[in-house]
Amino acid sequence: MGGRLVKKLLATVLLAAMPTALHGATFFLTVAGLGGEPDYEQRFALLAADTDKLLKTGGATDRIITTLKGADATKAKMTAALAKLASDAKTPDVVVLMMIGHGTFDGTEYKFNLVGPDISGTELAALLNKIPAARQLVVDMTSASGGILPALKHDGRTVITATKSGSEKNATLFGRYWVEALRDPAADTDKNEVVTALEAYKYAQTKTTAFFTDQKRLATEHSQLEDPQRANAFTLIRYGSAAAVVNDPAKRTLVSKKEDIENRIDNLKYQKDLMAPEDYRKQMNALLLDLARTQSEIDK
Repeated sequence: MGGRLVKKLLATVLLAAMPTALHGATFFLTVAGLGGEPDYEQRFALLAADTDKLLKTGGATDRIITTLKGADATKAKMTAALAKLASDAKTPDVVVLMMIGHGTFDGTEYKFNLVGPDISGTELAALLNKIPAARQLVVDMTSASGGILPALKHDGRTVITATKSGSEKNATLFGRYWVEALRDPAADTDKNEVVTALEAYKYAQTKTTAFFTDQKRLATEHSQLEDPQRANAFTLIRYGSAAAVVNDPAKRTLVSKKEDIENRIDNLKYQKDLMAPEDYRKQMNALLLDLARTQSEIDK
């Protein structure tokens, strides 16, 4: 018992020693990269727009939010946004970078697919290293995202990836559930009206695993988080107005409908190789249109 108590006290001291006690602004940069196909383009843009809205309605005034999607998701604009963070953010501040889309890995270098030239993990690390914020969180939700980990390792930086390595190259589901965690009160496991990065990660990981299990498919992605204790110190959403969507019965029905449509889209993607191209496009376009309409109703 004595040893266990000592460990608990040490853990408490270590957590208190982390720079969470410093009060600064939180800077969020969300980038939805190149889709490559119309269905991915629309879904990535919707996820980014959803993230942007949820961060703005589920937080406080001490946060600065930048979102790049569609034609704005270029290497030049992402580089400029990170350079601005290097100029604006101070040591007590927090920086959260979320990357939605596709990634590639050639065995040596990871790249985030953008409109025009891609940005490599090495280039991204160099830009992040110039930001003085003592606490940084990078959530890479792309395919092959596990390949970025070696480049991003840095004191004070916590990294979450949708895949465990650069060799998991299929389009990922993790990003969809990560964004869902920002809306769903079920992600708030300790019921303190705050969703941390750790809680969002566990929610997205559980949902992703359940999808493959329910569909009786071999899992093609395995997310990873390198530092759970630090991840639990990052506040993403504070509940209140953000929870109103799920607490309103009409909105709750729409959110359930949206999740059903997204499940059908993901299932359709897995059947693509077995379908006639025109049949696939027709079904996908219908689902994407329904998804956009449902999201519009949720946003009213």
